[in-house]
Parts: sequence; structure tokens; C-alpha cells
Amino acid sequence: MMKFCFALIIAFIFFGCTGSSSKDVATETTSSGVIRISVDESFQPVIMEQIKVFQASFPNAKIKAEYKAEADCFRDLQNDSTRMIIVSRGLTGEELNFYKNKLEYKPLYAELAYDAIAVVVHNSNPDSVFTINDLKSMLAGTGSKKYNVVVDGKNATSTVRYLIDSVLRGAALGPNVTAAKNSDDVVNFVANNPGAIGFVGISWIGNPQEEKQQVYLTKVKTALIECKNCEEDTYAKPSQQTIMFKQYPLVRGLHYILKENSSGLGSGFLNFMSLERGQLIFRRAYLVPAKMQFYRRSTLIKEKD
Repeated sequence: MMKFCFALIIAFIFFGCTGSSSKDVATETTSSGVIRISVDESFQPVIMEQIKVFQASFPNAKIKAEYKAEADCFRDLQNDSTRMIIVSRGLTGEELNFYKNKLEYKPLYAELAYDAIAVVVHNSNPDSVFTINDLKSMLAGTGSKKYNVVVDGKNATSTVRYLIDSVLRGAALGPNVTAAKNSDDVVNFVANNPGAIGFVGISWIGNPQEEKQQVYLTKVKTALIECKNCEEDTYAKPSQQTIMFKQYPLVRGLHYILKENSSGLGSGFLNFMSLERGQLIFRRAYLVPAKMQFYRRSTLIKEKD
């Protein structure tokens, strides 16, 4: 009798534990579950808005985002815990082969939107029209005007990489370049130093409808840069129009890289950002959507007699 009772107790404990664990384990879908992603800090304002709207639409989904330098995002991609990164470039052939060998499948990557690097100066600064050569001499510290240039870190950020690759053409930053902690600090530094010039993603300064950026725009202004594909002596600010028509010279892509071999929450978030609502969020943030085109058409509506 005692053996029977003991066996009954063991069976009750076993089945009770099995039942509770199966109940607690949630199956991940494209609209539910928890994932971690790493995001280039220069895209933080627009990606925060994407996550906010996505999670409001799918309450069972939780996206834990960390905002950091681009090189740190790529390091995170090597970890199993990071499912997706959002950065300013895709994968190189060497990187693609590395992940294919490691994961036994190729990660997905492509552009979601087009972004620009804005040049910001203090509102009191009368000098706010620059050529590409002006920017090059500022960043190298070789120009006649001794600007205090501020960027979002001297190493490892997408903004710094772009400036070195596309403006300096591989040359080093000059000793006059100050490294701020992040994009927010870049704008604040320029706002408090009339002689400073900053380089920052348009996501941080280009949306006059966003309350924080409204405050910024009372202290700093966006400089005009020598226009591409324009008439001579034409200058442009970063805007949807100048990005779309390849007139503003400091344009880059906003890319996703996704490690997911089945339809999980990462795929669901990617689909959201790629389709109408997500693309409209990019458009509202004054970036240019890469997946969908939105045109305004003039129409004439007549009342029916």
C-alpha cells in the first residue's frame, strides 16, 4: 500500500510539472514572442517609433532593442541572442559566407529606407553654406577656418565610417574633431557652442513635428551643402525631395540584417517595416521609404447634381 501511494505521488508530481511547463512555454509567431535586436544609434528616433506602433498593434510581441555604434551591432549579430540588426550597410561577401557557414543558411538583408547625414550649426553662425571640399577640410582640420567639429564617436559609428569613406576618401579625422557620446550629445554640443559644427543622422533633426526636435531647431540649423545633379552653385538641405532625386550628397541606406530561418517575430517586424504602415512611419520621420512609393496626386472632385 505504501509503495502504491509513493508511486501515485511521484506520478502526480511528474504530470503536474509537465503540464505547467507546457502551459508556460509560448510559441513564437510573426506577431508574438520576444526577440532582441541591435540598432545603429543614429537611427534611434525612427526605429523607436516603428517598435512603438508594432507592439501597440501586436500586444503579445516584445522587441527588446539596444541602440549602439554600428560596429557593436555587427558584433552582436554573431551572438545567438541577437536576431536582427538595423544598420547603414548590408553584408559583404565575406560576412555573408561567414554566417552561411556558421548558421547553415544566409541571413536576409536589404534597404528599408534612405537616410542622410545632416550638417548642423548654431543658429547664430552666419556660415552655413558648404561645398564638399569645405566639409573635407573641416574634417581633416586643414581648412583656413578652425571649426570645432563634433561627431558621434571617433570610431565604430556609421556616421564616422561614412564621413571617412565618402568625404575624406580614407584619410583620418583631424585633431579638431571632437567625439560626442551619441547623436543627442552632438546636437546639444552644437546648441551650446556657437563655433561648433556637427554631423548627425537626419532622423535626429529632420522632423519638425517631433517635440524634442522642435526644441533643437530653436538652437541649431541645418546647413546647405553643395548639390549633386543640380545647376552650378546650387546648394541643398537634406529632405525627402533632395534625397529622392539624389541631390543631397550625404545619403546612406537604412538596412536590416535578419538571422531567421523560419517565420518568427523577426520576420513579422521586418514585414511590418516593409509594408505600408512601416514605410509611412519612415516617411513621416522625413526619411525616404525604400520599399514603397507614396505619391501625391491632384484631383478635382465635383458634387453630384
